[in-house]
Amino acid sequence: MYGVLSLILWSLILVVSFKYIFFILRADNRGEGGVLALLALILQYQRRRSDDRVRQTIIVLGLVGAALLYGDGVITPAISVLGAVEGLEVITPSFTWLVVPVALAILIGLFMVQKKGTARVGRVFGPIMAVWFVSIALLGLMEIASAPKILLAVNPVYGVRFFLAHGFAAFVLLGAVVLAVTGVEALYADMGHFGPRPIRIAWFSLVLPALVLNYFGQGALVLNHPESAANPFFMLAPRILLYPLLALATIAAIIASQALISGAFSLTHQAVQLGYSPRVNVVHTSGTEAGQIYIPEVNAALAIGCVLVVLGFGSVSALGAAYGIAVTGTMAITSILFYMLARAQWNWSIARAGSLAAVFLIIDLGFFSANLLKVAQGGWVPLVLALFLFTLMTTWNRGRRIVLKRLKRGSLPLDLLLDDVARSHPPRVLGTAVFMTSDPEGAPLVLLHHLKHNKVLHQHVILFSVLVANVPEIPESERIAVTHLREGFARIKARYGFMETPDVPHILARSAKEGIVAVAGQTTYYVGRERLLAKGKSPMAAWRKKLFIFMSRNSRSATEFFNIPSNRVVELGAQIEL
Repeated sequence: MYGVLSLILWSLILVVSFKYIFFILRADNRGEGGVLALLALILQYQRRRSDDRVRQTIIVLGLVGAALLYGDGVITPAISVLGAVEGLEVITPSFTWLVVPVALAILIGLFMVQKKGTARVGRVFGPIMAVWFVSIALLGLMEIASAPKILLAVNPVYGVRFFLAHGFAAFVLLGAVVLAVTGVEALYADMGHFGPRPIRIAWFSLVLPALVLNYFGQGALVLNHPESAANPFFMLAPRILLYPLLALATIAAIIASQALISGAFSLTHQAVQLGYSPRVNVVHTSGTEAGQIYIPEVNAALAIGCVLVVLGFGSVSALGAAYGIAVTGTMAITSILFYMLARAQWNWSIARAGSLAAVFLIIDLGFFSANLLKVAQGGWVPLVLALFLFTLMTTWNRGRRIVLKRLKRGSLPLDLLLDDVARSHPPRVLGTAVFMTSDPEGAPLVLLHHLKHNKVLHQHVILFSVLVANVPEIPESERIAVTHLREGFARIKARYGFMETPDVPHILARSAKEGIVAVAGQTTYYVGRERLLAKGKSPMAAWRKKLFIFMSRNSRSATEFFNIPSNRVVELGAQIEL
């Protein structure tokens, strides 16, 4: 028992306190955290000094980490709620049959309320979690008082002796010890909601002491009453407090699950803006907090995944086999990306960055290797899910690059088009035409098709490009760049961060002071619609072409994504062979 508690304590100190609190939280992308925000931050600096192979390696690592984090997002709510509800079995064994139905009801209810936003509920999260940590600390402290010798486990020598005495069995046990630190990646991903300083204060002043006291209290209980090993947490409480503790544990599990769900929404939003996911329906649930978003597609997928996991495993002990691989894999990738960031942005020496990353990786890979032993017992679930999501992200990114390359090839240098307009003098009609284009330089294909088939131009023509930067947000003063061209043409480049959602009408309204004429009722938006065919000669496997076409057809329309009035849109098609 001393050895196990020593491993848990020093895992909390080395992984959470030392690695994440002291170092990883410094790797923020203008306040945002998480593996994709870290990836975007590194790419800003690597672009200047690395070749394409290094860049692709960094991207692959970031995407694998993101895919694994999604797997964690499916399993964490399921295991958190199941673990809390299993307290019913401690109250009376006759309640055992209720565990799975109650857990499912709570999870379904949790996902159903996501569309209402977490702003209101979030106000009570802090006080509830404070009560939770104080409660578990007091429960542990009471049991420690009956067996104070358990505090000897603070000595790391007990952990070393445990490994020397038990060898492979101790290594296998790491797969269970890691459960004490599996929330660290969610902590890093949610940094943008709280900031690093409040996280550090909360961790050292409340969370770490409460966890240590409770774990040591459970150890003392098992020493005094070995039969309590089945569920030592709930057995810490006097019987009269079991019902309140069960209710509090369930609420705490819901809050912990909410953190992962919100993290999945943010991760998807980042993936869309960075070009690794099709457009999705991003609903802003708060008028003041940009990070408060709801994505119905992701919410539905997580809900289905959680329900299937609960039904498939049925208990925390069974689900524990599937838990750990995803988060430990992401932890190892975060360590590698941290090394790259320290070298590229902070200009650390190889020795300094490498020695620190090596310490991180030894711990991370130890945990990850121990969890690999559980693949056959359920650990394959997050791995298969991560592989599936990694395939989707890479397929979408590669397919979009091929499409954009084809569109650019079909475009025309803008000067040539303007020269032709000056010579041919096509008829001009009143109003403004806004042509959406991903190419911020040439004449878009949709404009060429419009001119070819309709043989007319509006009095004012705007070429509108939305550019996404590798930063969370762009200051409003740097948002818009307007260039006035000849023949009544103008170009607008609107820059957004990967945590922001573009709004084309808003940009047009703001551009009025720059001389842009775009009266709401007299403005028509032209958007391209590609018809994709899988029979082209691009070096992309046939199955991936079909997958990309399927994803493209189910992507949210540009009209909705850019908040363009649907009754003012004209779509012009183009056939593209992949």
